[in-house]
Amino acid sequence: MVIMRLKTPIAVSDVRKLRVGDTLYVTGTLVLARDEGHMRLLEFHEEGKQPPTPLEGMVLYHCGPVVKKNGKWEVVAAGPTTSTRMEIFEDKVIENYGIRVIIGKGGMGEKTTEAMKEYGAVYGAFVGGAAVLAAKAIKEVKDVAWLDLGTPEAFWILEVEDFGPLMIAIDTHGNNLFLDVKKKIAENKEKVYKKLGV
Repeated sequence: MVIMRLKTPIAVSDVRKLRVGDTLYVTGTLVLARDEGHMRLLEFHEEGKQPPTPLEGMVLYHCGPVVKKNGKWEVVAAGPTTSTRMEIFEDKVIENYGIRVIIGKGGMGEKTTEAMKEYGAVYGAFVGGAAVLAAKAIKEVKDVAWLDLGTPEAFWILEVEDFGPLMIAIDTHGNNLFLDVKKKIAENKEKVYKKLGV
């Protein structure tokens, strides 16, 4: 297992070196988007509009931050939200925008895994319940867009340093730790049911 530190914008060649089980820390620009933000990104692409910041080589974090504003915005807590909700959008976001790293919790499915393999992106799992740890790596709120969606759903643009640790759970080689575990559970369940005569 490897520990890698990458700076945005991240090259496809660097992302393709990562494997499931590796640890990643990222420095540079981190953008936060949840369901509504993903939908708007896809709408913008369809309409030929530019996103609030260039996304090629960037890191997208599934997170609705807790923020306060004393003259300028400050992130108080930034724990991950469940990524599976974004499964219906993520393949197209990766394809259309060149995102290199997705961060969240709970993993993602087959469509996202295929897009990551084809276009060169990875999924980094961040520990749930470590929202304050995440906030400590945030150096500055560079900007926020789409506040009309509400604070948690807005598009936050952050400057981070050594954001992590992120465990690579989906890599560019088609490996998906979450799907592997799901498959293993199904196999074991079948064995147990067989033994019980169910």
